Amino acid sequence: MKSIAIIGGGITGVTSAYSLAKKGYSVTLFEKQRYAAMETSFANGGQLSASNAEVWTHPSTLLKGLKWMLKKDAPLLVNPKPSWHKLSWFAEFISNVPHYQKNTIETTRMAIEARKYLFAWAEQEGIDFDLKKEGILHIYRDKSGFDHAARVSKMLASGGLERHAVTPTEMKSIEPTLKGQYYGGFFTQSDSTGDIHLFTTGLAKACERLGVNIVYGQDVVQLNSDGSVAQVLTKEGQESKLHQFDAILVCAGVASRAFASQLGDRVNIYPVKGYSITVNLLDEESQSAAPTVSLLDDETKLVTSRLGLDRFRVAGTAEFNGFNKDIRADRVKPLIDWVNTCFPGVSTRQVVPWAGLRPMMPNMMPRVGRGAKKNVFYNTGHGHLGWTLSAVTAEMVSQIIGESLPQSESTVIGAQAALAA
Repeated sequence: MKSIAIIGGGITGVTSAYSLAKKGYSVTLFEKQRYAAMETSFANGGQLSASNAEVWTHPSTLLKGLKWMLKKDAPLLVNPKPSWHKLSWFAEFISNVPHYQKNTIETTRMAIEARKYLFAWAEQEGIDFDLKKEGILHIYRDKSGFDHAARVSKMLASGGLERHAVTPTEMKSIEPTLKGQYYGGFFTQSDSTGDIHLFTTGLAKACERLGVNIVYGQDVVQLNSDGSVAQVLTKEGQESKLHQFDAILVCAGVASRAFASQLGDRVNIYPVKGYSITVNLLDEESQSAAPTVSLLDDETKLVTSRLGLDRFRVAGTAEFNGFNKDIRADRVKPLIDWVNTCFPGVSTRQVVPWAGLRPMMPNMMPRVGRGAKKNVFYNTGHGHLGWTLSAVTAEMVSQIIGESLPQSESTVIGAQAALAA
């Protein structure tokens, strides 16, 4: 039985472990936190959104970034302090502008494909993650934003997604609690929402039932490979330990770039900070005034999800500021103000802020595949769509590993028999 080390216990690491375990591999997952999904997979916007598959490599993104650079509450904020990593990343980002349409269409296809795996796994393993299949409504306050969305809809349609324009009256019908004046919107009935943390922790338990060894609370300090044997050096307190495997799969989010460098690969991930607030709906009035349908406000770059009866999640913004994870009041305030404006009946007396670092590649596409060494693999760099794409990229990388490190026929048959039992 081939042994594989997975680095990272977030959504991509856990889905990858699950997919590989079901195919009969011996999987060990290393996570530095005490539990799964404690960093970027802890409190994101909650959307499983093929309708948000548009990549950011559009000229308007650059213009907005320059315009908002000195505005502290801007949806997109770039720290002007230069660094070689930041400069190289933006240079590659600009070079990918010509691939904007192709990458948007491909991301749409992947997002649609991911649904069938994620929903099937949740049902098979009995994971309750506050799933709501109520669709996602994109809202626009002016003609310019609406017209751009219409052009994006054509690309999404090329990727197989159906979404349609709606009038302000139809928007009110779809989500009656929404207040304000709007030019129009686009509605994607097939999209959904859920709690990424609940799903990931639930799937991690399923992984352990399948025989995955999840090693919590140990820092991975060094990765090595000679192409045949892969080594993982961990440290817990003052104690170091060397582990050996047939292969390594890096799913370490924003840490993937440093690990890739140790393995002789270049994976140019930049940490892009995003914020969320979880509004605790403490009374019946707030519960009635909060939306059920998920929203995406393109002007403010905010998304929402209703998590069960008593939680309302609002997330968004993008901050290019290195590995800084500070929760800044001036970045959280626009999210609270947005709730007060769009849903004035919701009490914001009890709001829990959070910030996480999205692992973004310059082309806005996840890095899924082989490294330079034949037993090194990557499933990382999903940016703002890690939750949406995770299940399909886990299947993609497990298939690639299967082609590179095939199991013996008896191992595959044994794994299939165990799953059937």
